Amino acid sequence: MSKVKELPGEAIVAATQAPSIGNSFRAYVQRVRGGDMGSLPAVLGLVVLCAVFAIARPSFVTAINFANLFTQGAAITLIAMGLVFVLLLGEIDLSAGYASGVCAAVLAVTLASLGLPWYVCALAAILTGVVIGVVLGALVAKVGIPSFVVTLAAFLAFQGLVLVLVKEGTNISVRDPVIVAIANKNLEPWLGWALYAVCVGVFAAIQLVRATRRAKRGLTADPLSLIAFRVGTLAVLAGVAVFVLNLERSRNPALVSLTGVPIVVPVILVLLVVWTVILRRTSFGRHLYAVGGNTEAARRAGIPVDRLKISAFVICSAMAAVGGIVAASRASSVDPNTGGSSVLLYAVGAAVIGGTSLFGGKGRVLDAVLGGAVVAVIENGMGLMGYGASVKYLVTGCVLLLAAGVDALARRRAAAAGLR
Repeated sequence: MSKVKELPGEAIVAATQAPSIGNSFRAYVQRVRGGDMGSLPAVLGLVVLCAVFAIARPSFVTAINFANLFTQGAAITLIAMGLVFVLLLGEIDLSAGYASGVCAAVLAVTLASLGLPWYVCALAAILTGVVIGVVLGALVAKVGIPSFVVTLAAFLAFQGLVLVLVKEGTNISVRDPVIVAIANKNLEPWLGWALYAVCVGVFAAIQLVRATRRAKRGLTADPLSLIAFRVGTLAVLAGVAVFVLNLERSRNPALVSLTGVPIVVPVILVLLVVWTVILRRTSFGRHLYAVGGNTEAARRAGIPVDRLKISAFVICSAMAAVGGIVAASRASSVDPNTGGSSVLLYAVGAAVIGGTSLFGGKGRVLDAVLGGAVVAVIENGMGLMGYGASVKYLVTGCVLLLAAGVDALARRRAAAAGLR
């Protein structure tokens, strides 16, 4: 009678769940069927929109228009990144748009009237956003006023505050070269390639370290072939983007040269990495998801719910301030419309279209970037096709409604599958 050799726990796991690209793909399909769609709708929508606009207007795929997409969507994307933190709690901030306008006005006034250095003015604008976040968060968490009511009141009040700061309608020019450069200047071509190498290298290192740690703990890790596919895909897409952005975009290169990655791109990338690490690798981020999933259960587990809510509003308003600085940089001025009009709607739309749930507990900072790209492509493509603001609003509204509908259906399917 032969004796069966016993295997250790890690070997059993490896034998029963041998990692491969096929297994990973099947697991992903199962998650999608179970309602965990992530950013898939946003990615598919972005591909379809780009294809449609490229066919309808070949000028959509030119180097100069590609660069314009980054600067057009930068402010909205940054504000949306902050809104993700509030939405994760199941709350809403309707004042984020005009909060960015107030902070941009503080920047402009301190630059033009007080003549302070740019870094002092930028810090004053961000601190203004922090103060706004503390006040809003305290009213929601400590006083118990619904966030919808608090931020709607702030939405109205901040419109008046912007008018006060710009003296009832004055256009304040922003001429500081550093501030103006954020949304209007580009990196040197070699710096763009250096940024590319760093991003791809860091992404590859993160993937390998995560797989190694999971393997050491006896958990199923992503196969090297899948990691290579992810890194290769990023390398190709980012490489093409940097190559196109390094092309000469000026119509008169002898007079002025336009080459390189826009400076606002590394700004967004740095903030994306920082906030992603905070959400995924810190107790603060884990607690944020827990509160968004079930506030009462999180409170009973000892999580400081009130402090988390205030912190989320602080981050949201601080990011609104950063978005306001970028908006002021792009326009080289601040006026009563800064942060108004469709800024808030587009920012909320960007977060939701990217995959962040309006019901709380689900979302990533990357969602804001993907959603911001969708919004920027719609606005840019519609403009190239000659459509006015009415059609842009209609299309963006329909896309937002579709994204919210997909989120609701996904949550229903996840609940039916017992995943929520």
